[in-house]
Amino acid sequence: MHIAPETLRCALTHRSYAYENDGMPTNERLEFLGDSVLGYAVTDYLFRTYPDHSEGDLAKLRSALVSTRALARIARALQVGPHISLGTGELRTGGQDKDSILADTMEALIGAAYLSTSFETARRLVLRLVVPLLSDAQAMSAGKDWKTTIQEISAQRGLGDIRYGIEGSGPDHDRSFTATLIIGGVAYASGTGKSKKDAEREAARRSVEKLAGGSSDAVRDDVLDDVLGDVLDR
Repeated sequence: MHIAPETLRCALTHRSYAYENDGMPTNERLEFLGDSVLGYAVTDYLFRTYPDHSEGDLAKLRSALVSTRALARIARALQVGPHISLGTGELRTGGQDKDSILADTMEALIGAAYLSTSFETARRLVLRLVVPLLSDAQAMSAGKDWKTTIQEISAQRGLGDIRYGIEGSGPDHDRSFTATLIIGGVAYASGTGKSKKDAEREAARRSVEKLAGGSSDAVRDDVLDDVLGDVLDR
């Protein structure tokens, strides 16, 4: 599949980069389009695949599959982050690995695939990316916040009390924070963000993946060379 170069460039352009480069187009419109393609493709698939599921059960499955957390997980498995154009502030605070930015970029790429090919091609792309998550317990807990998930894991394993160590840096108008998740006196992982809460969430995410044995690569297979080859060859 070939995505038009200008469309691909736009899909990978975060607003922070655009603002620093004479207001060039951002991926927000493509994100809007991709969100609709994603939602329809997933809804149609679940409706046809699970005829005995209630509306409520289908809604929960769809929510998990199209969530920010699930899309960010897919983006990490596909190594999309290093290809995103970000402003200096986002680069400094690890924007290439933030859930929100990765998820928004995945939606923009879906929108770009739709514009450059057809709805059917974009639909197949969506299903190849999200269907493997249905068998992934960690991904399907996507409706939960990372901090909630780490609390549940800690309680289940009897690891001890959770606390976050916070350090701030930078001038008052451009502060960034680093949080380190400590469970039972043991430091697990650190995360960086523009706010203390963002840093804590990132530290929790990294700790969940550490306790789970690392991120899943279940969706990589031939998608890299075929559907998203344009991104990875950029």
